[in-house]
Amino acid sequence: MKQEVKSLFISDVHLGSVFCKADHLNILLSKYRCENLFILGDFFDGWKLKKGFYWTDEKTFVIRKILTMIKKDKTKVVYLTGNHDEFLRDFPIEAFGSVLVCDEYIYRSFDRKFLLLHGDRFDTLCNTFGILYWLGDRAYTLALHFNRVTNIIGRKLGFRYYPISALLKRKVKGAVNFINNFEFAVSKYCKEKECSDVMVGHIHHAELNKDLDGVLYHNSGDFVESCTAIIERLDGRLELVKIQDNYNQL
Repeated sequence: MKQEVKSLFISDVHLGSVFCKADHLNILLSKYRCENLFILGDFFDGWKLKKGFYWTDEKTFVIRKILTMIKKDKTKVVYLTGNHDEFLRDFPIEAFGSVLVCDEYIYRSFDRKFLLLHGDRFDTLCNTFGILYWLGDRAYTLALHFNRVTNIIGRKLGFRYYPISALLKRKVKGAVNFINNFEFAVSKYCKEKECSDVMVGHIHHAELNKDLDGVLYHNSGDFVESCTAIIERLDGRLELVKIQDNYNQL
């Protein structure tokens, strides 16, 4: 039986990428019934789809589950566009029917005012140094390939899955500085918008209730490495949830 929650926040699913863990997202969507589903960008990976169409039944099931949530559960779906699905920004709002597609959204719940957005506009590499961002994206893709191979070997040896690419990101000083700068830039903008909380994705680094100069910063993570999401309970409490990796899905 599904758990009743007020809201579900997900980001960076990257449907269309070989690294998307759609099976894990299907597990998440099967666990909860929510009033609101907030998709914080990069749900589709337009960059990868331009190079080659990669699709599986699990990805189709994700779309079907969300459509069922809209029709059967009357779930309100708000889709915040990201840099990998920025092509959606060119479509008129009415093209998406009951799904609201926008760049940012203010969500009020109890005594809190959330600013929701993907966050790519605060990525200085993405917006200022295009070639460096391209190189970084290539390096990240290589790390994901390395992660996939090493964990397939680990499965045969009986070891538990571990996201090596995520570990490297947390340990490299430059990556840590980038994350810190990103979080403060997003929080500063949130304060300018007179919101108490900001909820983003983009950097594939989950975070909950991080106090940054009076603003509570949250990041729902991704469904490429960490397979995390944030849920809002019926009483307004936020929780970071993780769908455990299964070697059988590699």
